[in-house]
Amino acid sequence: MGTASSLVSPAGGEVIEDTYGAGGGEACEIPVEVKPKARLLRSSFRRGAGAGAAGAGPGSLPRGTGGGGLLGASFKSTGSSVPELEYAVAEYERLKKEYEIFRVSKNQELLSMGRREAKLDTENKRLRAELQALQKTYQKILREKESAVEAKYQAMERAATFEHDRDKVKRQFKIFRETKENEIQDLLRAKRELESKLQRLQVQGIQVFDPGESDSDDNCTDVTAAGTQCEYWTGRALGSEPSIGSMIQLQQSFRGPEFAHSSIDVEGPFANVNRDDWDIAVASLLQVTPLLSHSLWSNTVRCYLIYTDETQPEMDLFLKDCAPKLKRMCETMGYFFHAVHFPIDIENQHLTVRKWEIEKSSLVILFIHLTLPSFLLEDCEEAFLKNPEGKPRLIYHRLEDGKVSSDSVQQLIDQVSNLNKISKAKIIDHSGDPAEGVYKTYIHVERIIKQDILGFENTDLETKDLGSEDSIPEEDDFGDVLWDIHDEQEQMETFQQASNSAHELGFEKYYQRLNDLVVAPAPIPPLLVSGGPGSGKSLLLSKWIQLQQKNSPNMLILSHFVGRPMSTSSESSLIIKRLTLKLMQHSWSVSALTLDPAKLLEEFPRWLEKLSARHQGSIIIIIDSIDQVQQVEKHMKWLIDPLPVNVRVIVSVNVETCPPAWRLWPTLHLDPLNPKDAKSIITAECHCVDIKLNKEQEKKLERHCRSATTCNALYVTLFGKMIACAGRAGNLDKILHQCFQCQDTISLYRLVLHSIQESMANDVDKKLMKQILCLINISHNGVSESELMELYPEMSWAVLTSLIHSLHKMCLLTYGCGLLKFQHLQAWETVRLEYMEDATTISSYRQKLINYFTTQLNQDPVTWRSADELPWLFQQEGSKQKLHDCLLNLFVSQNLYKRGHFAELLSYWQFVGKDKSAMAAEYFDSLKQYEKNCDGEENMICLADLYETLGRFLKDLGLLSQAVVPLQRSLEIRETALDPDHPRVAQSLHQLASVYVQWKKFGNAEQLYKQALEISENAYGADHPRIARELEALATLYQKQNKYEQAEHFRKKSFKIHQKATRRKGNSYGFALLRRRALQLEELTLGKDTPDNARTLNELGVLYYLQNNLETADQFLKRSLEMRERVLGPDHPDCAQSLNNLAALCNEMKQYDKAEELYERALDIRRRALAPDHPSLAYTVKHLAILYKKMISLLCFRGNLTKLYRCMSWLLKSGRNPLAQSTLV
Repeated sequence: MGTASSLVSPAGGEVIEDTYGAGGGEACEIPVEVKPKARLLRSSFRRGAGAGAAGAGPGSLPRGTGGGGLLGASFKSTGSSVPELEYAVAEYERLKKEYEIFRVSKNQELLSMGRREAKLDTENKRLRAELQALQKTYQKILREKESAVEAKYQAMERAATFEHDRDKVKRQFKIFRETKENEIQDLLRAKRELESKLQRLQVQGIQVFDPGESDSDDNCTDVTAAGTQCEYWTGRALGSEPSIGSMIQLQQSFRGPEFAHSSIDVEGPFANVNRDDWDIAVASLLQVTPLLSHSLWSNTVRCYLIYTDETQPEMDLFLKDCAPKLKRMCETMGYFFHAVHFPIDIENQHLTVRKWEIEKSSLVILFIHLTLPSFLLEDCEEAFLKNPEGKPRLIYHRLEDGKVSSDSVQQLIDQVSNLNKISKAKIIDHSGDPAEGVYKTYIHVERIIKQDILGFENTDLETKDLGSEDSIPEEDDFGDVLWDIHDEQEQMETFQQASNSAHELGFEKYYQRLNDLVVAPAPIPPLLVSGGPGSGKSLLLSKWIQLQQKNSPNMLILSHFVGRPMSTSSESSLIIKRLTLKLMQHSWSVSALTLDPAKLLEEFPRWLEKLSARHQGSIIIIIDSIDQVQQVEKHMKWLIDPLPVNVRVIVSVNVETCPPAWRLWPTLHLDPLNPKDAKSIITAECHCVDIKLNKEQEKKLERHCRSATTCNALYVTLFGKMIACAGRAGNLDKILHQCFQCQDTISLYRLVLHSIQESMANDVDKKLMKQILCLINISHNGVSESELMELYPEMSWAVLTSLIHSLHKMCLLTYGCGLLKFQHLQAWETVRLEYMEDATTISSYRQKLINYFTTQLNQDPVTWRSADELPWLFQQEGSKQKLHDCLLNLFVSQNLYKRGHFAELLSYWQFVGKDKSAMAAEYFDSLKQYEKNCDGEENMICLADLYETLGRFLKDLGLLSQAVVPLQRSLEIRETALDPDHPRVAQSLHQLASVYVQWKKFGNAEQLYKQALEISENAYGADHPRIARELEALATLYQKQNKYEQAEHFRKKSFKIHQKATRRKGNSYGFALLRRRALQLEELTLGKDTPDNARTLNELGVLYYLQNNLETADQFLKRSLEMRERVLGPDHPDCAQSLNNLAALCNEMKQYDKAEELYERALDIRRRALAPDHPSLAYTVKHLAILYKKMISLLCFRGNLTKLYRCMSWLLKSGRNPLAQSTLV
């Protein structure tokens, strides 16, 4: 190809337009390399010269001579030579052709490339479409796969649920079948016994009236013989001595609004109670006990001391010599003892705190001599003259010869002496040595504590005896059941505190929903009461429980209030154990109870089914704050199981922490208070202290209480208390402004903490407040006041009680089982956020408590406080080795186990990393080491107790073969150290036999039980409750071997012993409860004549009837009748109730004529006042018919034909069965 130099213009730069292909191309600049002109001309000249030389021949001119100039001249000139021009034209043409060929080829290439590009674009679009289609198909397949997997999981879940439901139904059916089979066996045995007795009577020629022909329906059978008079047979279970199960089953159909098989007509907590059944009476009373005074149930014996300058020596001697003894005595029995005293307060700086202390103290002691300062007069009047609850009071009056007491002293003594017996005030007049007077005071205080405060009947017991195992009532009453009385006291106090609020908070609208749950048809899942923290769930449930106990005495309510997380009240195994023990208590069972948490979960539904089959009314189980329970869904699986038809469950939870699986249950949600109610509560709190908000403040308050958090029940209550406190202090505007800045309960609690700190006198007290709150916060269950006094020896009672009063008043602290605890969970969270943000602070306070309880553990015998706190603190601290060493302290483990904290003990060992076998081996080694250092009888007895505890612990773990060894060792030690016939040897035999029973070695167990029975009979006599325990164990053993006749024989004997023992004096604690209840009722009837007081007198008469004190019951029932006749009129139906009860007592005392008169008066009143089909009218008719039927045999014997004719005429007139249409069944 050419160089295309001819395409470039001489001007050098323009592109020559292509006119050749005018129709198809574009003007473009082709980058062609162009040679310089000179070189182009030279090359052209050479080619021309070569051509000329070839044509000229030899004679031509040389190349370099003259011809070159001519050529250049001719080239430059316009008239160039023709050959050169032709050559140039030819060259141009050639280059043009070459360009044209180049252009065409390139155009073809471009067209080819365009076609290929279009083809590639088409292919690309097709591939893109196929890719999108594949992606859609993939997504569809993926969704189908996920759906299939989800369907598979749902099917697996349904299958698992079906399997679970099937197993659950099997368990329920098994329980039902076993219960009904036992009932049938009881009925058949009772039937056989009745038939045999009937045959014996017929053989003896005694005529027996056919019950079908009887005029009464109380299953009573009158037996008569010629020429003899037979006593009336009280109808129990077909006239026999039945087993517990058959008796209760047969009695169910005869329970009504009165005592079962009793003529007493009663309303209140003792309805449906058999007089001979003390345990049921006590169980009914236990539902009333939370309403009693706080001091009766507190775990603290508070002794408040008042003294003057003259009696300072007696005061010092009492604190030095007597207070430590009383403290040891109370701690031995599981109680705290506080001797609270204030310095002589001339300026009355602590007047409010002193009044508060007097109010909550169990005992007040006044030391006086000749004068009584004026600043103590108000305290003395509060303690001795007012005393509305009749608490024990003691006055030590030191006399001196030749000196006369002042008028104030003499007036106080005279006033106390003139008060009636409810004052319980004792005056000690002493002249002589103050030490002797103090000792005399100590003797009286000791007796008051044992008898009046703690309720022990035998006040002559020594302190060591009270602390011995024989004095522990729970083992006597419940066999092998391990009961922690502290847990029960804590629950009673929690219920009382939860129900103490004076504000209903608009709960009336929720009561009907709870009532609907009770009457709803079964089956029904648990009712979920939900709400935010502090919304009033506990208050609602406690108020509703009170209403149900008042309106539905036949309803059995079992409640449990859970405290803060990680506390004892939140441990699931202890909750189940406590509820199970309550069921056993109400069913009067003495069966052994396992402490294994897994077995407890299995046995609880069985006990629930067992009691529900025997209980006439509904059974309500209430668990408050159940979401605070540890691993609640795992340990509360029984909630999702089908419940018995008469059982209802109510649980409360916080909305945020409610388990997801429970959200489908029926829910009662507590809404925040409306602004109007919130304002009224705050205003009412202000009115209590005579503070009135102005209009501007009320408007600000209305604007503030509009959100859910500011209308929270706890927030509103705390807000009102802050305003009331600020109004008394005179800084209302400032505090009100600060409260408006707090938008939730936590921030308001912080403001409370700051305000209490600012009110303190010095920095020492402020620091002390912070430390006390932090110690309570990091403790397991709280801290007692005595522990705080020992932790801070420089602190006085005045400072401590003033601080506690301020914190208690502002809803921060409260008392629980003698311990200081936080009143609400938000208060606990506030203290942690305010004072304990870093882990170092928490660890330092925890270490302070660890050091204190470690010192207590080394100095004194192990108390329940050390056993509760120290292992838990080690666990929280993460000190496995220290926890391990603490658990190997045998007395710590023994204390935990004997109080039923079995699951807690296991959790500690699991934290250490030991399994059951390793744990047993370490306990064995520790016991062997302890045995080497044991000397003396007392230590050997203690060693035997430790071996027995270990054996029982291993038995509950299921290590039966290993449990035998320590129990046998305990038996050997007791036989050697004591005597082979000692009662403790019988106890060892009983425990060893229980292992063999569980091991199914019935022969060995039977032999050991019989040995234990023989020893117990020799030691206690044939009618002691311990004998009943052995008989019940033998009955259970024979029942496991299907030897029903022998089992029934021993069970009857056991039941008879229990019945005699309870009829004679009642359960030791139950007797104390009934006595306290009687005293409280007496106090309530000392006011004016009112219908309520008349009803209380009637209840009091029933209470003495329960104690078989018929004379006292007669007095109170007569007082009730007289008061009702004065207040209501002689024709009121309530008077008929009193007449009916008096007639029943006369019937009981065989005063039939008087009973007839009273029954007829009651019947006349009820006929005129009530409907013909009213149950009370039928009830009176029933017992009058029974009385006449009883009188017929007596009148026949006496020959009183006139009255006999009248009785028979009445019976014939009333019909053969006057109650066939109206008696409640």
